[in-house]
Amino acid sequence: MKISELKTIGIWIILMLIFITQLLFYTWCRVQCVQVGYEISKETDKHRKLITLQNNLKIEFARLKSPKRISKIAKYQLGLTTPTQKQMVIIHEIR
Repeated sequence: MKISELKTIGIWIILMLIFITQLLFYTWCRVQCVQVGYEISKETDKHRKLITLQNNLKIEFARLKSPKRISKIAKYQLGLTTPTQKQMVIIHEIR
């Protein structure tokens, strides 16, 4: 082989290595992009579920602190009644 043929083959090998390297880098970038897309989708679903849970808990909290419900528990489960006039003590503020 002549030196010029070796130079030509060397240049082609270098160009092919650069091309293959670029191709592998591009493929790696695409795989990373798809993977991040999946993670974003998973976190978005998790966020939606947490928002739904939060809304359900707000509704449950409102139901539990309802004065009607608390009054019913006080009366029937705890046996509490409204105090009579004799049972009330009025405290005056001293200035």
